[in-house]
Amino acid sequence: MRLFIPFLPRPSIVPVIRLGGTIGIGARSLNDEALAPLIEKAFRMKPAAVALQVNSPGGSAVQSSLIAARIRRLADEKKVPVHAFVEDVAASGGYWLACAADDIWVDESSIVGSIGVIFASFGFPELMARQGVERRVVTAGKHKVLADPFLPQKAEDVERLKALQAPIHQAFIDHVKRSRGQRLNPTADLFNADIWVGRQSVDLGLTDGVAHAVPKLKALYGDKVKVVPLGRRRSLFQRLGLSLVAETLGAAEDRALWARYGL
Repeated sequence: MRLFIPFLPRPSIVPVIRLGGTIGIGARSLNDEALAPLIEKAFRMKPAAVALQVNSPGGSAVQSSLIAARIRRLADEKKVPVHAFVEDVAASGGYWLACAADDIWVDESSIVGSIGVIFASFGFPELMARQGVERRVVTAGKHKVLADPFLPQKAEDVERLKALQAPIHQAFIDHVKRSRGQRLNPTADLFNADIWVGRQSVDLGLTDGVAHAVPKLKALYGDKVKVVPLGRRRSLFQRLGLSLVAETLGAAEDRALWARYGL
């Protein structure tokens, strides 16, 4: 019937972009290059809004910034509202992504926050000494070696790392403040990399309320709203299981990030 009466109102369309996993440059990870076609497609659908389904413990600050900036740029250009729905966790870079939305909705048990920057590694100098292994490094430039895991930790390396982290942390803070504005609790210490659960994050202004995607989108855009899930397609190599080694190594790194939040 609709084919012959084109002036009948069409149901509102809301594409839902799934942002699940760690953020980085690997094939398994969320990154701007892989997500760009998906994000562009969502905004080309002439949607009533775009929704983000976020479930990420974080990762690369740069990729978080690039993805969020692309979403925000298209939202402003197309004048399309963006809603974020947090599943298990939107922490660190995951929260950076959520802040690309106009509002953020959580589950009662969602973990939110971790607005900070981390550098983590291991040190093996005593083990090497016991095994009679000598570390030999030749550099041009005294700062070429930084936090070498085979050498004792140096105070100057720690200071250099903190100096690198400070502007990244500030960029994260500025992004959150731009996104959340006056909704943030002005008396709370929100930027010390702490995390909060569900309604705690709402009370602090980090999120807007407790709601799940489909019921909330129906409440906003009517019962007939067409919710269209959008997700990345796996590559041919992944579908055929030909990237087993890379997948295994990537999974170990991912596991460490998720484990910070008991997941």
